[in-house]
Amino acid sequence: MDREQEEMQFLGFVGIYKESYNVIFAWRKVFSKIALALILPLTFIYLARIEVSNLFFRKIIHNEIELDHTRSGTPKYKKLSDVISDEWAYFWLFKAAYFTLFFIFSLLSTAAVVYTIACIYTGRELTFRKVMSVVPKVWKRLMVTFLSIFVAMFFYHVVFVFIVVVWALSIGASNVGFAVFVILIILYLGGLLYLTIIWHLASVVSVLEEAYGFQAMVKGKNLIEGKLWVAVVIFFKLSVSLFIIQIAFQNLVVHGSTFGVVSRVAYAIICFLLLCKLILFGLVIQTVIYFVCKSYHHENIDKSALSDHLEVYLGEYVPLKAKDVQLEQYHV
Repeated sequence: MDREQEEMQFLGFVGIYKESYNVIFAWRKVFSKIALALILPLTFIYLARIEVSNLFFRKIIHNEIELDHTRSGTPKYKKLSDVISDEWAYFWLFKAAYFTLFFIFSLLSTAAVVYTIACIYTGRELTFRKVMSVVPKVWKRLMVTFLSIFVAMFFYHVVFVFIVVVWALSIGASNVGFAVFVILIILYLGGLLYLTIIWHLASVVSVLEEAYGFQAMVKGKNLIEGKLWVAVVIFFKLSVSLFIIQIAFQNLVVHGSTFGVVSRVAYAIICFLLLCKLILFGLVIQTVIYFVCKSYHHENIDKSALSDHLEVYLGEYVPLKAKDVQLEQYHV
């Protein structure tokens, strides 16, 4: 990141893409190791979940169809009922294991990438070993922030469901009602994207500043003001890219029995590599956006203070104080 911080406020979405690409390319050795250690397992977990979930559902649906055609009270009926119950239990155990592993690797990947870019920004000596030594000490802060956004998302969905119920009871499936429902869906998706942007910025704040949890969310919300549409375009494109890769994996690999084993393996590898690159690029972008937003609000981060606080001091990660990061405003 060779740009001065004052210049970063002028970056649009194309400039942010270029800056993110330049950072990854310039420090490709470190980012490659982070990808191998953290992002590749995260990618594998994400795609394996789609394949394994499909296998579970196929078995469950097959057995439920057989159960429907079996007379109740017979030994076969009882056996099928027990098998279906066991399969649902295994399915939810698998889901719990998936969310736990995905959650852990997501937090560790975020911590590694954010810390790495902060080191690059300050010009500190950077090695993969140093990154990995700090990562376990900051992921707890990220966990609190994640749980906070989870609570916010939960209440957001509760409110939306309440609004949909009110819509169904008051307007219903008329022509006007359908138009209102479409508007509600658009507003819902827009709000979901907005919360996602706040979540990503709050994650960076949690690593680089003293705030985490709901405080980090508030800071993320304040930071994004003025650069909201740039962030919306970027994160919308990232979300669409993720959706395309997921759909391609489902159609070409999970449900692609007609393509043959070799073709399915090839498609799986392509989807795997694309998703891995997308996750890495997305994590770098969210950190670059953080610095762009800080610059836009004329909040000059003291590089020496940031460098000092990124050190491992007495074996503990020391987050930046508000006075170091939030700071002295400069005037342009």
